[in-house]
Amino acid sequence: MKKLILLVGVLVLIAGGAFIFLSGDAINALIKTKIEQVGSDVTEQSVTVNRVDMKLLKGAGTINGLVLANPSSYSAPSVFSLNEITLDINLKSLGTDLIVIDQIIIDKPEAVVEFTENGNANIKDLLAAIKKNTASDNTAVESESEQAEPIIRVNKFVLAGVSLTVDLTKLGNKSHQAILADIQLSNIGGESGMPASQLGAELVKQALSSIWQQAKAEQADILKEEAKDKIKEKAKEKLGGLLDKLNG
Repeated sequence: MKKLILLVGVLVLIAGGAFIFLSGDAINALIKTKIEQVGSDVTEQSVTVNRVDMKLLKGAGTINGLVLANPSSYSAPSVFSLNEITLDINLKSLGTDLIVIDQIIIDKPEAVVEFTENGNANIKDLLAAIKKNTASDNTAVESESEQAEPIIRVNKFVLAGVSLTVDLTKLGNKSHQAILADIQLSNIGGESGMPASQLGAELVKQALSSIWQQAKAEQADILKEEAKDKIKEKAKEKLGGLLDKLNG
């Protein structure tokens, strides 16, 4: 029972809340509320969750239908939507000072990256907000209560089959779609782990940072290919003009 109580505490703390032991449905509702509340505070955008289902005896759980809204200056309704997040918690670690989550898998998320004519992008703005709103967590001196907070490490964090939309319409282009190869990150929190209340923001930052890097690479490839096409088209036009002169 002690391990079950600790497990519930970990899950709630990951969502950014304090530990409360409740019935199964109430735990799920509490975690859902905390994810929405803390996610919105950290990103400065609306975060909604459809459903949470934690299976405490198995050290596992799922979070369904998490949506991160797009900043209002951009077109798409959301920047990041997740079909299903699964957690696999190492039950043996619950009796130690370092709690280990063996893996977190986000299955088939959808991401929309919008680039603007002045060099900005929606994910870039979100990462700036996260950095600003978590700066105090990284620099503040820990109080006695913070020192007692569970320390957690995530061994494996997977973004599986990300459906990426790169929107270049504000650059005079169009939207492009791609399915990314699985993004796999490891050792979130480092060998010594990190306070549970900071873990959620770190996971969001890592996920968005990875997608941002992929989106920039996609943008560069798209623009490079289109530049090549324009060069070829101009070459054809010049060749056509030369042939017309020769024939005339």
